Amino acid sequence: MSSRQSPKVAVLKGGPSAEREVSLSSGRECAEALRGEGFEVVEIDAGEDLCAQLATVAPDVVFNALHGRFGEDGCVQGLLEWMRLPYTHSGVLSSALAMDKEKTKEVYRAAGLPIVPSKLASRFEVEAGHVMAPPYVVKPYNEGSSVGVYLVHEGANAPRLAEEMPPVVMVEQYAPGRELTCSVMGDKPLCVTDILTDGWYDYEAKYAEGGSRHVCPADIPEEITKACQDYALKAHQALGCRGVSRTDFRWDEAKGLDGLVLLETNTQPGMTPTSLSPEQAQKSGITFGQFCKWMVEDASCDR
Repeated sequence: MSSRQSPKVAVLKGGPSAEREVSLSSGRECAEALRGEGFEVVEIDAGEDLCAQLATVAPDVVFNALHGRFGEDGCVQGLLEWMRLPYTHSGVLSSALAMDKEKTKEVYRAAGLPIVPSKLASRFEVEAGHVMAPPYVVKPYNEGSSVGVYLVHEGANAPRLAEEMPPVVMVEQYAPGRELTCSVMGDKPLCVTDILTDGWYDYEAKYAEGGSRHVCPADIPEEITKACQDYALKAHQALGCRGVSRTDFRWDEAKGLDGLVLLETNTQPGMTPTSLSPEQAQKSGITFGQFCKWMVEDASCDR
């Protein structure tokens, strides 16, 4: 970052991914918060002319509020590295790894972290018959925010996938239990949230007002809280994440600690009014503005 008294921050939002709308919301919220912290802020809807827009704006730092492919999978990170613009969140390699759910599981497995069995399969295989004993979940292996997720119950037929689903998908053994999540800020895990919904924790439940209820900190045994924090930090480090990440879990309380498994790590957690990481930071005494400011101050190249 420059030594300028009021650093200029370019907030990247929107973009071309399936998560464009939530990214627009994240970007607006972050831009407003950073202005409240004294930064000069320029909001950029990331399109094909992003390189030219950044060259024109000439920011001191880039706040990456993009979600999904392009903004979260290492692509925009590579552009920012090439332009030598300090940026927030994870770098090229860790972003690419965490966006690929099967590669993430390979990293988890190597780090000794608990996961459920999964495999990659073609659309044809998935629609032709069960490639795994139900119940299981079918989802894109390189999208986030529960975009295009199918839960196949016992006794159900093989799913018919929507046209927008990719030609290769992940099939993952269904992990029953409670939905828990824990963010990491730098090298410090924050508190654990228990996510309560009336059904599947899908895109609508994540981002719609009232779509889910967050118990933060989670009312769970101390052993499970500490395990989530420990696993989240280990996942953050094993993937090489920087800045803020958030790791999601399923916990089958009937099995105790053995019922806790990691699902995925999000290198660019949502920053909307209903998002989880800002809530967890607030429980640690960190306001939303301070949270955003910390990310800007943590920004760098070569991440």
